[in-house]
Amino acid sequence: MSEKFDAIVIGAGQSGPFLAARLAEAGRKVAVIERQHIGGTCVNDGCTPTKTLVASARAAWSARHAADFGVTIKGQISVDMKAVKARKDRVVNASVKSLTDWLGGLKTLEYIKGTGSFISPTEVTVGKRTLTAPEIFINSGATATIPDWPGLKSVPYLTNTSMMNVDTLPSHLIIAGASYIGLEFAQMYARFGAKVTVIERGPRPASREDEDISAAIRAILEAEGVTFFFDSTIEAVAKAGHGVLLSIRRGERLASVEGSHLLVALGRTPNSADLNLAAAGIKTDERGYIPVDDHLRTEVKGIWAMGDVNGRGAFTHTSYNDFEIVADNVIDGGKRSIAGRVPVYGLFIDPPLGRIGMSETEVRKSGKRALMGVMSMAKVARARERGETQGLMKVLVDAESKKILGAALLGIGGDEVVHSLLQLMVAGTPYTTMMHTVHIHPTVSELIPTLLADLKPLT
Repeated sequence: MSEKFDAIVIGAGQSGPFLAARLAEAGRKVAVIERQHIGGTCVNDGCTPTKTLVASARAAWSARHAADFGVTIKGQISVDMKAVKARKDRVVNASVKSLTDWLGGLKTLEYIKGTGSFISPTEVTVGKRTLTAPEIFINSGATATIPDWPGLKSVPYLTNTSMMNVDTLPSHLIIAGASYIGLEFAQMYARFGAKVTVIERGPRPASREDEDISAAIRAILEAEGVTFFFDSTIEAVAKAGHGVLLSIRRGERLASVEGSHLLVALGRTPNSADLNLAAAGIKTDERGYIPVDDHLRTEVKGIWAMGDVNGRGAFTHTSYNDFEIVADNVIDGGKRSIAGRVPVYGLFIDPPLGRIGMSETEVRKSGKRALMGVMSMAKVARARERGETQGLMKVLVDAESKKILGAALLGIGGDEVVHSLLQLMVAGTPYTTMMHTVHIHPTVSELIPTLLADLKPLT
């Protein structure tokens, strides 16, 4: 017999728990089904733990460069990886406990550990239980994409998830993939003291970015000892003592790389295969994502899909915004949607990249008449004072409306400063407003008006 609920939430990532709480606070009986851990990727093996590790890596870097700032540290700088992991675990566990306690205090919400699977558009099984509800919300997330390289299953490779269990320093960490996850781990472990090699099938890192941004990212990481193999295809993997041996093709040449550890960072695959979506009448696209409209509704009435699984954003902030949109529609009777949502994300190497809107490449393809400004971070007083002048700032503006089209800020504070431009974009405010506004000196933000005052036609 089916147990009746007002709503069922499958997955407890960055959308599910918050929506479930809003529904429960509105007096509805809610079931939250999660097979692994509350908080999803972000809290358990994504944003929270990796940025905690980045902070530890930053501390190691600062200690090694203390003499550059006139500070003397006697003795050899070493990193205690067990202590680093323990600190990371404390931060993660505190976040999970806070979220668990919060949900546990909601009287009409039941948390169920297990894998949810549809048997009809209104029924879900989990273990031996069958639940039914008129509204079902999918927030099942995504997991690391695993390639089919010969021999991979015979070696103890790592993903961003299993990497969280490492409490020793790899002597040589090989990273497959030079996108955002791979790049963050590359710098992090180079700063911890590991030899790091990144293998990328494309010609440059962070290929989604413009070529000048990719080149600056490469320069930043190579300066810290990271080795890149570009235009390289991994053809096979084998054990080599206690490590791994990768066979690589680089054009017509064959090569091999041996390391102690292998991290596979080749993107993410949506967790839709185990949901038995066909029983609910839902079809996925060719990549496994659940198609939704701008209100996050699937093709089946009463079923929504939020977060990574819907293919409409692959970030914690977009997932949380999905929750806000669904809550507005379902609970508040509003009409919020993702239409017009400005693309915004960061790459959290050090210094970080803040990205909003269109890239230069996208603007050129659009055919828009545009203006562009580019400035080296070496011109920013705050960057010089901090001794961190790597990177650049780039802003693109519509020549006719004077509205911001996009920006890339790779440099000290770039992930924070870029939000000032984001607010201009969302408000539809012309860039001249910021250009004529007095900013505090010495900051990174104060150079944005200077950058905007030097815009040139994009030719």
